[in-house]
Amino acid sequence: MTNPMQKLRQSWAVGTASLRGRLDRLKGRLSLPGAGQPLPQFPVAGSPRLDRRSEISAPALTDRLPRWLRSPRLPAGLRPPRLPGGLRPPRLPGGLRPWITCLSLGFVLVTLLGHGRQLLQLSLDGQGWLWLLLGVGLNVLSVVVNGLAWGVILRWRGLQPHWLPLVSLYVSTNLRKFLPGGIWHLAARVEALRGPEAPLAAPIGTAMALVVTLLDPLLAAVAALALVTLGGWQNGLGLLTLLPLWLLLPPWLNPLLLRLERQRAQQLGLSAALELEQSQGQDQSGGAEPLRAYPWQPLLAQLAFVLLRFAGFYCCVWAFDLQGTVEPGVWLAGFALAWTVGLVVPGAPGGLGVFEAVLLVRLGVALPEAPLLAVALSYRLLVTLADLLAAALVSLDDQLARRLQRAAAPGSQPAPLPQDPGGSSQ
Repeated sequence: MTNPMQKLRQSWAVGTASLRGRLDRLKGRLSLPGAGQPLPQFPVAGSPRLDRRSEISAPALTDRLPRWLRSPRLPAGLRPPRLPGGLRPPRLPGGLRPWITCLSLGFVLVTLLGHGRQLLQLSLDGQGWLWLLLGVGLNVLSVVVNGLAWGVILRWRGLQPHWLPLVSLYVSTNLRKFLPGGIWHLAARVEALRGPEAPLAAPIGTAMALVVTLLDPLLAAVAALALVTLGGWQNGLGLLTLLPLWLLLPPWLNPLLLRLERQRAQQLGLSAALELEQSQGQDQSGGAEPLRAYPWQPLLAQLAFVLLRFAGFYCCVWAFDLQGTVEPGVWLAGFALAWTVGLVVPGAPGGLGVFEAVLLVRLGVALPEAPLLAVALSYRLLVTLADLLAAALVSLDDQLARRLQRAAAPGSQPAPLPQDPGGSSQ
C-alpha cells in the first residue's frame, strides 16, 4: 500500500520537473543570459543611447513567447458561449427605468395588500390631521427654499439672479418632474435660462445652463446622504455615505459634470447647440468654466431644503403616533437614504414607488410595516399636494401681476377732456 506522503512527493517532483522544462525552453526562446552572465544594459529615458535602434518592440517580444504564455484565453470548457454573428446579449425591453418602476410599485402593492386590514384599522384624530396640515405647509416652504438654493448655486457660479422670478420659475416647473421621463422640469429650466426673458441679469449659454441645472439635484443628493450618518454606524453605512462629499472636490466634480452635461444635452436635444458654443469659444460669454472651489454655500442651502423635507415627513410620523418607536436620528437616516435613492435611481417620475420601497426595506425591521406604510403613503400625498399648491400660488401671483400691469398701462387710463380751440374756459 502506497503512503499518501509518497504520492504527494511524487506529484510534487513531476510538477517541478515540468515547470523546469518549460522555464528552460522559455529561456532558450528569449535568449536570456545564463548563470554568471551579465544582464544586458537597457538604455533609460534621457540617455543618448535611446534611439530607434535601441527601442524594444513589444509585439516582437510577445511573438517570441510560447503560445501557452502568450494567449490569455481561458480553456475551452471555461469560456462563455459566444452568440452567433457577433450579436450582443438582449437588453430589457423598454429599458431599465420601467422595470425598476414596476418592481418598486409591485413591492409596495404587495405590502399594501398584505397589510390592508391593519391599514383600515388605523385612524387619525383631530391632532393627527393638524400634523398633516402642518406637513403640507412645511413641504410648500421646502419647495420655495429649494428654489432659493438654486439661486445660491447661480450666485456661486458668478451669475446675478433675480430672486423672485427665479423662484417662480423653479416652483412652476417643479410639476413637470411627474411627466414620463423625469427630465422635463430640467429641460424647462435650461430653456428659460437660455432665453431672452431669463431671470438673470443676462441670458447664459447652453453649457452654463446645463451645469447650474445639474448641480441642483447633485448637491441635494450629496447633502441628503451626509445626513444618513446621524443614524449611527449602521454596519458601516454611516461612514460610506460621507464619501460623496469628496466627490464635490473640483478635480472630481469637473469631469463628472462634463459627463452629465453631455448626457443631458443628448437627452434634451441640445448637443448641436453645445458643440456650436464650444466651437465658437463662448466660454467668456456664458460658457461653463471649470469649478475652482468647494461648493460650501450651495451645499448648505440644499441641506436646509432636505431638512425641511424631513420635517414634513416627521409630521406624518407624529400624525400616526410613531415618534417614540425609534430615535429621530434613525428616522432621519432612513428618510435621507430613501429620498436619495428615489432621486437618483431611474424609476418612476418623482421617485414614486422607489422612495416607499426603500423606506419599507430600511425601517421595516425595527417598525411595524402597516403604520410605516401609512406614513410613507401619507407623505407621498402631502408632497404631491404641496407641489400642486405651490404651483397654483405662483400661477395666481403671475395672473395678479399681469392684471396690475394692464391696469397701470397708459392705454388703460381714461383719455383727457378735449380743450377749447380758442383757449377760453367757462
